[in-house]
Amino acid sequence: MSNSNAPILINIGHSPDPDDAFMFHALANDKIPTGNYRFTHTLQDIETLNHRALRGELELTAVSLHGYAYVLDKYALCACGASMGENYGPMVVAREAGPIESLYGKKIAVPGTLTTAFLALKLLLGDRFTYEVHPFDEILNLVAANKVDAGLIIHEGQLTFQNQNLNLIVDLGKWWYEQTDGLPLPLGGNAIRRDLGRKGMEEVTSLLKQSIAYGLEHRQEALSHAMQYGRDLDRAKADQFVGMYVNHWTMDFGDKGRRAVQLLLQKGYEAGIIPRPVDIEFIG
Repeated sequence: MSNSNAPILINIGHSPDPDDAFMFHALANDKIPTGNYRFTHTLQDIETLNHRALRGELELTAVSLHGYAYVLDKYALCACGASMGENYGPMVVAREAGPIESLYGKKIAVPGTLTTAFLALKLLLGDRFTYEVHPFDEILNLVAANKVDAGLIIHEGQLTFQNQNLNLIVDLGKWWYEQTDGLPLPLGGNAIRRDLGRKGMEEVTSLLKQSIAYGLEHRQEALSHAMQYGRDLDRAKADQFVGMYVNHWTMDFGDKGRRAVQLLLQKGYEAGIIPRPVDIEFIG
């Protein structure tokens, strides 16, 4: 770690959901030594964090892989901290069951236009739908109350939508897996600010990786911390959800994960959704 005696403050932003809380448990609760680094934690929904990343406000921040395409000048991508959906991911749900084509022309509530879920939905449907942006944790209620035709759901809603008698129209992670001969859908990552310098970026990324490893090695303890962000999840469901998004992919994207990120953002560029080609730099 850095040798100067002055503490170095790192402001972290992550989502108030169980998988991020699990990942950051060791850093949030002083479970690992951090040398001269001191961490503060801000919990905000991912779309808010995407917009804060556009302004470069946080040294280490959760970011949608779609959102990351717009902050390359300010951030590199940590090789750890990924949330990947391997044959599962964000879902579109509606009150009535139907094929994908039933979404054409419909109004869909989405959790933000910089989310990877929105990018995947655009790759699937193109311009054949309209949308309204709403906080991710309100979307199921809006669909159930007939305020919108369908909802794009992320986080624990993927496990709870049936509680509101809603029907799955498409699982975008499954769709992507089938389209790409078995690649996972890279949803979120952690971005490290470039002005920390190479050494600082690598040291902070190493601490993030240690925090993830600590959670995986002390699963029940980290799960107890994560449960406070589980909303409608019991412990078994919270454990299932954490397992979906904190796993071997989270320790490192790996070659396959890196390929998936590059392909996703390339497809976004080719479809005219992302304005310029994206060349990703991984740290760690």
